[in-house]
Amino acid sequence: MCVIEHLHRDRDVAEAVAAGRFTHVGETRALGPVPDWLGADLPADAEWRIEWVKFYFGLDLAYAHRVTGAARFRAAWERLVGAHIRQVPAGHDSSDVTARRILNWIYAWQGFGPGALDDALAGSIAAQARHVRATLTPERNHRTLELYALLLAALAVPGLDGDGRLRRFALDELDRNLRADFRADGVHREASSHYHMVALRSFMGVRANARRFGLALPEGFEARLARASAFARHCHRPDGRIPALSDSDTAGYPELLALAGELLGPPGDPDASFPDGGYHVQRSGWDPGARYAIFDCGPLGDGGHGHYDLLSVELFAGGRPLIVDPGRGTYSEGPPNLRRWFRGTAAHNTVCVDGLDQTPYTRTRPRGPVAQGRLLGRRRDVLVGEARSPAYDAVHRRRLTRAADGWLIEDRLRGATSHRYDLRFHLAPEAHDAARMEGDTVRAPGLTLRIRGAAAIALEPGWIAPRYGERVPAPVVSAVAEGRTAAFTTEVLPR
Repeated sequence: MCVIEHLHRDRDVAEAVAAGRFTHVGETRALGPVPDWLGADLPADAEWRIEWVKFYFGLDLAYAHRVTGAARFRAAWERLVGAHIRQVPAGHDSSDVTARRILNWIYAWQGFGPGALDDALAGSIAAQARHVRATLTPERNHRTLELYALLLAALAVPGLDGDGRLRRFALDELDRNLRADFRADGVHREASSHYHMVALRSFMGVRANARRFGLALPEGFEARLARASAFARHCHRPDGRIPALSDSDTAGYPELLALAGELLGPPGDPDASFPDGGYHVQRSGWDPGARYAIFDCGPLGDGGHGHYDLLSVELFAGGRPLIVDPGRGTYSEGPPNLRRWFRGTAAHNTVCVDGLDQTPYTRTRPRGPVAQGRLLGRRRDVLVGEARSPAYDAVHRRRLTRAADGWLIEDRLRGATSHRYDLRFHLAPEAHDAARMEGDTVRAPGLTLRIRGAAAIALEPGWIAPRYGERVPAPVVSAVAEGRTAAFTTEVLPR
């Protein structure tokens, strides 16, 4: 079973690839029908090449071939894969990139059916699987992906796993990773809504393919999967998309939730707290017109995907996002270092103190103390959290209250010395060129924000990144106060 087949049914992608044009992370390169896989002139962002050599476009080619019967799509697939096998050693790429290519080659090969490339393809997949097995990532989502690729390779390629040892190893290690990577409440340890879904999708694929091939799953596997699926369900906004928490894109995962449906059962209480991951959801119901809020006061995600966003909120009402998390944008630190902008505290819906990040910036995992957040209390309509930073002495407390006509956000900050406190709210892209100031009130499509306690309130330019490598302009509300203490009160009124 291919758990991503529904994402790659694009005839335009297939036509472009057949003609030698490749588009990744928002940039297109014409590399010819037989690219130089090792020496082509590629964009500076390393993510472009990484996406290119994973061969997702093979699934689009297989889909186009299936629906049209046109031989050029199979010819393009065989030409591109054949050239890669001839030019690139099996161990050239990192284990996670190689694993994704193994999966996509298996999926596309299944879509095309038997052909002239079969022997070379089987041999290359076997060699790449040996490379992955020998260089497995020690932990987290890359390891999950690599183990899943080994499992599917063992199931899909005849002769690769004649004694079943690779299959048993992959299943046992996947079970260990499921236990290690998802906290007791079901939230992935990287604290990214996007990577939570990506890792969960692999584990759902394990479950589906184990059933298809009659493999027994380890005890407790499905219970842990159910907890991870519950967060996936509650995390989704009423419009069916996820908030872009930490390194994340804004996307929807209905097929993943459908796969998890048997584990989840019918929706229950729409309000939910995930205390270990630190995410708390308020939802007025499960219908598309429901009001929704997600509040972050949990630990910085493990590894390098966590953002400096303690006490940040995302709010949705009236069928539209109102206050949003900008997402991940890019991993590149090239000038003007948008990686830092998207990861920093100022790029989130919280209070920025003295222009500093809550946790000192690093491109990947932190090198010193990190900011700490905790939930101070929850009642049905009220969430209260606290954030403490190693970068400054001020303590931030936020109360989020769901009211009859919207939300009330109360921010209290207290320091031993004077600070500049900057309360920031990132509006949806549709507010670009449409938001306006009226004294202490900001009006935007579907939204009124009324802020008390600020010495100055302004609208600044900002961005929202719906997908990696894509930026769309969106305004930022900045409300500033200075002193040892500050008290902001914000009414959020959908309209």
